[in-house]
Amino acid sequence: MQTSAALQRIQPSATLAMTSRVFELKRAGVDVIGLGAGEPDFDTPDFVKEAAIEAIRSGKTKYTNVDGTPELKEAVIAKFKRDNGLDYTAPQITINVGGKHTLFNAIVATVEAGDEVIVPAPYWVSYPDVIQFAGGTPVFIAAGAEQNYKITPARLEAAITPKTKWVILNSPSNPTGAAYSAAELKALGEVIERHPHVWVFADDMYEHILYDGFEFATIAQVCPSLYERTLTVNGCSKAYAMTGWRIGFAGGPAPLIKAIAKLQSQSTSNPCSIAQAAAVAALTGDQGFLKDRAAAFQTRRDLVVGMLNDIDGMTCPTPEGAFYVYPEFSGLIGKTTPKGKVIATDEDMIGYFLDDARVAAVHGAAFGLSPAMRISYATSEALLREACTRIQAACADLR
Repeated sequence: MQTSAALQRIQPSATLAMTSRVFELKRAGVDVIGLGAGEPDFDTPDFVKEAAIEAIRSGKTKYTNVDGTPELKEAVIAKFKRDNGLDYTAPQITINVGGKHTLFNAIVATVEAGDEVIVPAPYWVSYPDVIQFAGGTPVFIAAGAEQNYKITPARLEAAITPKTKWVILNSPSNPTGAAYSAAELKALGEVIERHPHVWVFADDMYEHILYDGFEFATIAQVCPSLYERTLTVNGCSKAYAMTGWRIGFAGGPAPLIKAIAKLQSQSTSNPCSIAQAAAVAALTGDQGFLKDRAAAFQTRRDLVVGMLNDIDGMTCPTPEGAFYVYPEFSGLIGKTTPKGKVIATDEDMIGYFLDDARVAAVHGAAFGLSPAMRISYATSEALLREACTRIQAACADLR
């Protein structure tokens, strides 16, 4: 059986591959610390679990509307109004099987051969592959540590062409944790306003994981003129620790939402009815725990950033949100391990950390900017301290 040309244009997810590798090592009894998974270590809140249990008991186990129950759509509408000052109606809301599904639906429903999608780098690993699967061309704008991993209006202007269909903005970012302020988003939005053929995919999945008083903003909020050209994307996975429940959602122009529903009707059909009931509870219930969890993540962030910045040859910017750091280590490239292997790439470095230090991270090339790595600090302080101690020791052994 020959696989399709579309499938051959993509690669397996590097982050999921590393997570699988960690599972294998742990099953074999290896003392490995996994810092590769983009998943909160907190549990789903009890009140959300209870809503799911009640949904099962009350028989909410049948098909729902293809793109979400009326109850969940109303909860999403209320969330967008409460948190973002954005007004949507039910025909402007789509419910999907996780945020990755929202991305896939939006891109596959709109992008074809010859279309370009602007992707700031470092980027979430799925962006370019989904674009290429649809036949489009990802156009990367590199933004390194010296720019705090954020693109500038001038670079965005230079990247836009008549073929540009979307600009993807992810704030706070996976993999860097960098977040755009309202003023920074407005400046980018003013560029996009001048190009009426360009749409915005606003990936806000880490909206509630913010530090040091940083105030979240999304582009349709600060640039109302882009409201009709913006898909505002969010979900329950990160803030509510519901990664396995698989609920993503978005608000946007009704014709786009209808196109997404058409595609979904011939792929997954509706998201899980039980997960949708749980998501209603998550979005409408007490939101107070979100700040407590963000505070715990901030403590972990400070620990990891401090310990990594103590390593000669490594620079780790301090992120504004999410639960990742993205240290660059150009000062360590070219050095040799105690076993005589030259560290030529960031993938070599990640292999060295895994084999010798028993710490798993994801190499920067997977996210489009090297030499670097993504570390998730969504685990305990004790494990983070031990992992960073091992990384420090491994780097000190390089010659």
